[in-house]
Amino acid sequence: MQKITLVNYLSVENISKSFGERTLFKDISFGINKDQKIAFIAKNGSGKTTIMSIINGLDEPDTGQVVLRKSIRMAFLSQDNKLQDELTIEESIFASDNESLKVIEAYEKALENPEDEEAYQKAFDAMDRHNAWDFETQYKQILFKLKLEDFKLKVKSLSGGQKKRLSLAIILINRPDLLILDEPTNHLDLEMIEWLESYFAKENITLFMVTHDRFFLERVCNEIIELDNGKIYQYKGNYSYYLEKKEERIASENASVDKAQNLFVKELEWMRRQPKARTTKSKSRQDDFYVIKEKAQSRRKENVVELEINMERMGSKIVELHKISKKFKDHVILDNFSYDFQRGERIGIIGKNGTGKSTFLNLLTGTLPLDSGKVVVGDTIKIGYYTQSGINPKPGQRVIDVIKEYGEFIPLAKGRMISASQLLERFLFDAKKQYDYVEKLSGGELKRLYLCTVLIQNPNFLILDEPTNDLDIVTLNVLESFLLDYPGCLVVVSHDRYFMDKIVDHLFVFRGEGEIEDFPGNYSDFRSYEDSAEPKNLNSVSTEKVSWKEKNTASAGLNFNEQKEFNKLEREIKDLEYNKKQIEQEFADGKVSDDKIEAKANELQKIIQSLEEKEERWFELSSKMD
Repeated sequence: MQKITLVNYLSVENISKSFGERTLFKDISFGINKDQKIAFIAKNGSGKTTIMSIINGLDEPDTGQVVLRKSIRMAFLSQDNKLQDELTIEESIFASDNESLKVIEAYEKALENPEDEEAYQKAFDAMDRHNAWDFETQYKQILFKLKLEDFKLKVKSLSGGQKKRLSLAIILINRPDLLILDEPTNHLDLEMIEWLESYFAKENITLFMVTHDRFFLERVCNEIIELDNGKIYQYKGNYSYYLEKKEERIASENASVDKAQNLFVKELEWMRRQPKARTTKSKSRQDDFYVIKEKAQSRRKENVVELEINMERMGSKIVELHKISKKFKDHVILDNFSYDFQRGERIGIIGKNGTGKSTFLNLLTGTLPLDSGKVVVGDTIKIGYYTQSGINPKPGQRVIDVIKEYGEFIPLAKGRMISASQLLERFLFDAKKQYDYVEKLSGGELKRLYLCTVLIQNPNFLILDEPTNDLDIVTLNVLESFLLDYPGCLVVVSHDRYFMDKIVDHLFVFRGEGEIEDFPGNYSDFRSYEDSAEPKNLNSVSTEKVSWKEKNTASAGLNFNEQKEFNKLEREIKDLEYNKKQIEQEFADGKVSDDKIEAKANELQKIIQSLEEKEERWFELSSKMD
């Protein structure tokens, strides 16, 4: 039998850390080996961020050390970007210390001066020598997938989300030996998350990451390390395996634990009920649709209500939307949208960034004015709105005081009550933590407290905007358990696919430009349905997905000058397509003043003409490669 040799990349050896009298962790040790994909799990406030900082050399342990193997290249994706404002996206990529990128940069410059045949040939040979053709294709694909297609944009003009994605792109392109990631799925839409998930699953990259995305944990990770009450526990498997083994550990540690009350048992049961893989081999999308609809209608019956909140009875009128419209300049969010909410409805809202999901919630609650139409709220409806802005506590305020400002009790069925203190306990604030000062709480603990302030008011129509951001997995389980028992109406915007699958019955899919589709199932149902669509015809002139190596092998039918012309054409076509898109967008956004309309229209016409000519020549040269 062949012996497998583990190559250790990094060792954490007996590290400890305290802040004043509070000990976060003491004498903890673990290692990261080649090809491992490790997720690091811990409750908010237990020292997870501190350990990440120590591993990356941004903080020092009180005792112990972190040892990185010599010659190992390590990269860290933090929540704070370290980009240079004056550089463009392309310049930021090329600023990396990567030999292949330097070769590509030299080749790009040679293409700009084709008359210098010697320099061009030198750059061309270097591309071959470093196998940089494939590399160029890969890095452009990464930028494309992360929606960073405009290479000329300066960093200072990017949004916070775009900067995070650029930092991620730079790290992926440079392919370090060891990649440390802090919440890599933040600022990514669902499409990007799924691409990143598949990228990590198939690439031989050694990963150590903090993430609360449980589908990510299930599909990417092959080991989970948990920090629990200052101790390290290691699980050699994915999220399902972790749930199973954690439950076994808890049961052996405490035989009196009532399994029916254990969140991890519920979680494991739910995981086992889910289909293991999506299939695209559907005989009919229509059949799919009705199967999904039936499944969605029966899903709610599976949950056993335990909390039995006794909220105010709902009348016949819940919330009605009558032909509501909203746009910002020429950007349409809603266009005569009507909907009547029903008792106990649980709606998830999904869509790409910028399609108006949070705007819709603000219109629903009256936080933003409508352009036209009407929102009618029933007399018995009490709306609870959890926004992304969070909580603003008073200085010197304790956790319990924040909750008591809103109320002392939530009424339960049969005349019972749950007190503010009991609600806090349910959301993992123990008796001691309830008397902590609010300013001492971590970001995730603040979010948890904010949730309690919304829930203590006992709303019967609950709106949640990205409630899972910054919450640890244990808290997510608590929240999901609470919401599954919740008898009122629920509207949720979230990028957490796992959370959406568990909580919602149907979806509003925001397609953009005011188009909203009502889909009768959860997120996984929607993905299955979308995947069963006929594949799109992708016969475009795009060069992004063509292997450069293949292209150059195939181009044997071209002489040197033709090959040079061909490469130059591709670059020019791409630039022209970009310029055309920019001018068209200016017209669409109404940014062209009356006195410049004619000049801009002429400029656009010239670009279109030039593009047609160059594409024609490109096809002519392409035919010689066949």
